[in-house]
Amino acid sequence: MFGRGYWTDAAVFATVMNPFTQSTTPGGDGFDSWDAFDPDRAPAPGPFLEGHDVLAGDDHLAFHRLTRELFEERGVYDATFGYNLARLNLDRRHPDAGFRYAVDADEPSILRAEFTPTTEFCPQAEALVTGAFRAWNGLADRHEYDLVRVRAHPLHHQSDALDAEIERLETEFRETGTVPGAESDADAATGDGTTAQSPF
Repeated sequence: MFGRGYWTDAAVFATVMNPFTQSTTPGGDGFDSWDAFDPDRAPAPGPFLEGHDVLAGDDHLAFHRLTRELFEERGVYDATFGYNLARLNLDRRHPDAGFRYAVDADEPSILRAEFTPTTEFCPQAEALVTGAFRAWNGLADRHEYDLVRVRAHPLHHQSDALDAEIERLETEFRETGTVPGAESDADAATGDGTTAQSPF
């Protein structure tokens, strides 16, 4: 397991060395604002959110700004682009990717979060949804929900398997009150399944 400093350095290295990040560095013109919600630049809610109270406007913005803070604290970064995963929602190159949220219609103390990756074969999807689940539920004292349920959009070719694994973690969390594997958040947060010997 690596310390926070390692992953910060890794993220900086990825940003410098990865050509995909060069045109959308923070402060550049490649991102939308954290304070503006444009439904045309947000992923369409998928089947996991169907029939539930999908957050939009200020409600979406407020939870997504909190998401940015939690992901930063837990190091949930997209290794391809070298930035906090919450920033994917603002990346103008990928207006259909990122997170959407909905309050559960039957249990308002539960928030549903659906992740739409940039491609159907996104190799980081498992680590990203796992890292997101652990960040939201491991820091549950920072928001009003007892549980944040996470699923991958069916766009991803392995969404069924990803969702089954997240559902297993969710069940364990509900039974024990402890986020499974929270001690390995840093490993999951890199999103690329690498090891200490090969961080990239």
